[in-house]
Amino acid sequence: MKVNGVYGLIAEFEEPSQVLAAAREARAAGYRRVDAYTPYLVEDLAEELGMHNTGVPVITLICGIIGGVGGYGMEYFAAAIHYPINVGGRPLHSWPAFIPITFELTVLFAALGTVIGMLILNGLPRPHHPVFETPFFEQRNQSHFYLCIEAKDPLFDRTTTQEFLLKQKPAHVWEVPA
Repeated sequence: MKVNGVYGLIAEFEEPSQVLAAAREARAAGYRRVDAYTPYLVEDLAEELGMHNTGVPVITLICGIIGGVGGYGMEYFAAAIHYPINVGGRPLHSWPAFIPITFELTVLFAALGTVIGMLILNGLPRPHHPVFETPFFEQRNQSHFYLCIEAKDPLFDRTTTQEFLLKQKPAHVWEVPA
């Protein structure tokens, strides 16, 4: 979503504590479409940005259940319905023999679901992002910390948001073109 050709406003900070405090203030002010760009992991920054629940565990559980039920059902259908052979007097529905493949398909489906779900929820692959096109970002992203408030945010107003970011005492505030 473009707002007058602007992706958002981005503030540059020199210390991780500054970007953490700015993220906390942005969340308290009601901004929800906020993202941070840092050269390394800043502890508690994800929580301050409101990234608590991702949905990946639920996707993993659902895919694992589908894999387990599908594997067990496939074996039951093959052994008891489609091609029933009584070998050594064992029952056609010999569930202990079905457990290894059921387990393996549960793990396989859960792993594939986790990777695919993570990629989809992260919006990957993403060959282009407006922030990466700004000239300052490539030069300084290895040593500085950035907080971006997107124009998609319901509270975004170019002037008000810029004033808010300037109150956080950043080194610079830039407009990111869409």
